[in-house]
Amino acid sequence: MYRPNSLWTWAFIIIAIIQAAIVLAFEAYVFGIFQTHLGKDARKQTEARTIPTYLTLFIFGFIYELILVYDALRLKNTIQVIGLCIYNTGLLIYAAVQMEQIQKAVLALFGKNPAFIDRSIWSESQPFLVAVPCIIALGTVLMSVVAWKLYDEFAWTIYKHISADLRMKRRYLTFQIYIALLKFDFFFFLGFTVQFVVIVVNTADVEFALTVAAIPVTIIILALAAFWTRRENKFGMIVIIFLYFAGLAYFLFKLVRMYQSSHEQSYIPARRSLTTFAVITVILIILTIVNACVCTANFNKGLKPHIASRKLQSEDEKGTMTEMPNLAHGPVPSRMTID
Repeated sequence: MYRPNSLWTWAFIIIAIIQAAIVLAFEAYVFGIFQTHLGKDARKQTEARTIPTYLTLFIFGFIYELILVYDALRLKNTIQVIGLCIYNTGLLIYAAVQMEQIQKAVLALFGKNPAFIDRSIWSESQPFLVAVPCIIALGTVLMSVVAWKLYDEFAWTIYKHISADLRMKRRYLTFQIYIALLKFDFFFFLGFTVQFVVIVVNTADVEFALTVAAIPVTIIILALAAFWTRRENKFGMIVIIFLYFAGLAYFLFKLVRMYQSSHEQSYIPARRSLTTFAVITVILIILTIVNACVCTANFNKGLKPHIASRKLQSEDEKGTMTEMPNLAHGPVPSRMTID
């Protein structure tokens, strides 16, 4: 089991844990007071579902971040460490959006029927909801500083193991970026879909069913994307890239649909949050498509043995996924590992 073994690896994981602990405590408190102040007759209202969904998704986002932090340090994956700083920025944006959406939901419930919710809930929860973006902003700055230090720290290990071929280094970097993108794609794909399924009502049965079916399909696609990239399967990658374009079309369709006058009423309770997730997801899909194409173009150019031969042997060698093993003494027998 990996254990941080330097000042900066400890600093990065401690910052992530402290940030998550404080934010999760605040979110859990807001969730608790919302549930206690919510009237029984209000639970069927759409606005009553938005707040638990936002808070639950936010909690999952930080738990997932802690998993990715451990994974990045274990693998000494510089790309993923940098990606986590960007991911934290995404959570910061979501925290700001969440605060406004929760206020609107509380006021909407109270406006429909004062018995639905105690209006004082907003004054009680507002200080905690304001504090959350501030804490995340501070955490993002600290994580970025430590990430810069980790880049220097991991550099020696990278140069110790990597091939001298600069073209091979670029291919491996592209592969690492692609694998990291897949990990971040998972959260934002899932986050949008869960919000849509739980919050949005009055949608066509076929559309709703397709959205529910998209959850397991997305997980399978992302898993196959990583698998076929490591195996350098061109046909599989062509299929995956086609599915990426289909996913891109789906999210663009949703973005347009949310603002159409004939459908916007179904999306209003969560439109700001859904728009945030959809825009981030569209950007991620475009980046993923570009990297998938470059990775496919790099097939059969000598990268596969470097990927397949990676083996964690000791505490010092653990987590060199960002580094390529030295194959000067010949290729190591193929062995696939999972990031």
